[in-house]
Amino acid sequence: MGLFDNAVPGGNITKPLMIALGALLVGKMLSGRSEEPAAPQAPVPAGTDASADGGLLGGLGGLLGKLKDAGHGNVADSWVGTGQNQPINPGDLGSALGPAVIREIAQRTGMNEQELLQQLSQALPGIVDKLTPNGQVPQNHQVASAFNS
Repeated sequence: MGLFDNAVPGGNITKPLMIALGALLVGKMLSGRSEEPAAPQAPVPAGTDASADGGLLGGLGGLLGKLKDAGHGNVADSWVGTGQNQPINPGDLGSALGPAVIREIAQRTGMNEQELLQQLSQALPGIVDKLTPNGQVPQNHQVASAFNS
C-alpha cells in the first residue's frame, strides 16, 4: 500500500480494515479486485455527517473533530502532531464515532463491531500520523488520493 506501510502494528492492513478506513476518511468503498464491480454504498444512517467525498464523518477533519468533541482532543492531536502517537481505547473510539457510524462501517466490512473498533483503534493513530506528516490536516481530496495510490 506504500504510504501506509508500517502505519499499522504488524504492517498488515487487511481489505476489511481498508474498507473501514476508506468509509471513515474518504467515503468510498474500496474494491478489492478490478473484475468486481464496486459494491453500491448503503444509505447513510440518519444522524451521521456524511459528505460525498469526505467519508461518513466529513473526512479526516471530521473524524478529528468527533474525537475532540468526545474529549479525546489530546489523543487526536498526538496523531496529527510530530511527537509520539497516543493510543485510543476501542470503547472510547466507538463512543466518539457513535453507534450509527460503527454499525454502518461494520456492515460494509462484514466485521463485527467489536473487532472493527479493535482494529480501527490500533490502525488510526499510525494512519492519521502518515496522512499528516507535517502536522497539518490535508484536504479531503488529498486523503482520497492517498488511498488510491
